[in-house]
Amino acid sequence: MKICTLVGNPKAGSRTRAAAEALAMRLAGPSDTVDVIDLAEYTSEIFAWPSEKMNTLATRVAGSAILIVASPTYKATYTGLLKSFLDRYSASDLANVRAIPVMTGADRGHRMAPDVNLRPLLVELGASVPTESLYIETPKIDTLDELLSAWVHRNASMLPLDAAVRAEVVAR
Repeated sequence: MKICTLVGNPKAGSRTRAAAEALAMRLAGPSDTVDVIDLAEYTSEIFAWPSEKMNTLATRVAGSAILIVASPTYKATYTGLLKSFLDRYSASDLANVRAIPVMTGADRGHRMAPDVNLRPLLVELGASVPTESLYIETPKIDTLDELLSAWVHRNASMLPLDAAVRAEVVAR
């Protein structure tokens, strides 16, 4: 199974990316692949139409079984960088993908942002979004392991996980 992490933080190597990658690694089984796309590394191409590089990235995203879409909270929603990339898809292009909205933010004031803003966009593109969204307060990033453990425990049954990963989650 392929798990893809799409990061819309304009800063390469961000805490948002680290959190999304950590979630992907928790969900990945021994035979799964994890693909990380950090859009900050492609800002020179994001508005290029057509762009072979962007088309390749879009194909990688659409070919994943699980897609973790991560963004920091900017003005109570996801970044323009992420939106610009997702604009490459038509209404059903992510129809075979299970997506997980993940957002980071400074405080609890924006904790609904992944559900109110990012989830509807992913559904519009055809993705199934069967799990809770994940909002991570950046001041609590040092408790990321605990936050992810709790989230995975609550949501693993809704994802097509490797048997070993599922058994590990159920054992907790």
